[in-house]
Amino acid sequence: NRVAYGSDHITDVLCGLKFKISPFSFWQVNRAQAEKLYGKAKEYANLQKDEILLDLYCGTGTIGLTMAENCKTLVGAEIVEDAIKNANENAKANGIENARFICADASKAAAQLKAEGLQPDVVVLDPPRKGCGEDVILTVAQMSPKRVVYVSCDPATLARDLEIFESNGYKTKEVTPCDMFPRTAHVETVCLLSRKDK
Repeated sequence: NRVAYGSDHITDVLCGLKFKISPFSFWQVNRAQAEKLYGKAKEYANLQKDEILLDLYCGTGTIGLTMAENCKTLVGAEIVEDAIKNANENAKANGIENARFICADASKAAAQLKAEGLQPDVVVLDPPRKGCGEDVILTVAQMSPKRVVYVSCDPATLARDLEIFESNGYKTKEVTPCDMFPRTAHVETVCLLSRKDK
């Protein structure tokens, strides 16, 4: 990118937090509905002060940072380097000190964190349209979080991924659709899954 005029980023406020967004970072443009969507994700996460949150496909850190005050530790992972830079800057700008972000593909990040011994209580997934895929889901299931909050922009890949979760120890408890794209066929969905033994 080359800046022709003005700033090289935009700043937006979402769920009471300020976010810096660079051109290659993902951002929900429908702010009003995004706040409702993330509010539902926060409700589903139901975090306690002593719990660890893993936010895969974290982008600029939006979902995780809106939940950071409710947990002990937030770990976010994202493949886009600019987005991770923004996530770290956003944590600092909002005075959030219990967050760390790593730049890696979701599958590699989950495997790396599992190898480090990270045992998240809650995992948030917000993948692109292609969904998570089996490798990410299996690694998440092996981490054995109590709850998984899955935010999806494609019902077809969501259905596929939920089926994989179901066969790996998790039960879909609740699903809430959110119309982020009025007058289109697209819908965003947030799901709560919990471990079958919990």
